[in-house]
Amino acid sequence: MRVGVAVTRLACGLLVALAALSGCGYSLVGKGVTTDPSIKRVGVPLFKDRSGKAGLDQKLTSKVITELLRRGRFDVVQESDGVDATVEGEILTYNIAPIGFSSDGSTTQASRFAVTVTARIVYQKVGAKEPIWASESFQVREEAEISDDSGAFFDREEQTWDRLGEAFARNLVAAMLEAF
Repeated sequence: MRVGVAVTRLACGLLVALAALSGCGYSLVGKGVTTDPSIKRVGVPLFKDRSGKAGLDQKLTSKVITELLRRGRFDVVQESDGVDATVEGEILTYNIAPIGFSSDGSTTQASRFAVTVTARIVYQKVGAKEPIWASESFQVREEAEISDDSGAFFDREEQTWDRLGEAFARNLVAAMLEAF
């Protein structure tokens, strides 16, 4: 009988401790959705490109539109007229850098590269003074192998662009809509 009482007291003590901890003010950062229910139509005009990489503005804008549509919360268009909010972007940098090397004894060459894109993004409700979400240096990086065939580099670069664009859009939309 004493063991049963001790177990009951221990269980009650644990419940009290858990109840106290639940009200301590700790919570997960990024929990919740920051979508304003009045926003039904979002405009994503073509991103400005300061990087000089031809076609990158179209690729990233298209991927962001696709990701927003995939979320299913909004009607998304590539214009800024007649919308409730806009996502405006400016691509600041596009860098390719070797990050892995191979050697055959006499020469060393790059065998892996990283592509990094940095952009300025503003997600703003039309007519509001403050943005809903903004980043002065939103950055995404993607890595790829370099083939021994020099002609395959450009094929790999295009594949890397696709992966980079998808990662850019996925991370951006998550940051904008999920309070991260």
